[in-house]
Amino acid sequence: MIRVCALADLPEVGAVCAELDGHRVAIARDSGGEVHAVDDTCSHAQVSLSEGEVEGRTIECWLHGSRFDLVTGRPTGLPAITPIAVHEVLIDGDDVYVELADDAATA
Repeated sequence: MIRVCALADLPEVGAVCAELDGHRVAIARDSGGEVHAVDDTCSHAQVSLSEGEVEGRTIECWLHGSRFDLVTGRPTGLPAITPIAVHEVLIDGDDVYVELADDAATA
């Protein structure tokens, strides 16, 4: 597990980008307050997902509107059809830790 940020560094609802071992990850807090970590790159347009909007438990790509489930990584809105990797998150006190998934795309 790698410490990514303090919980207070995350928006109330939204995402930030973090680089872990050369890999870009979107750290997102959903509207229920849960923290998620997914690949930061949209599988359709190859742009940063952390620059998009978080609604419910999905993150939307700002460029073409592809949506991804923050829990499963599966696309929930076209044009994306390929899932993104989901990474394990641990909250320890006020610290956010992430473990990169084995299927994480290379940076």
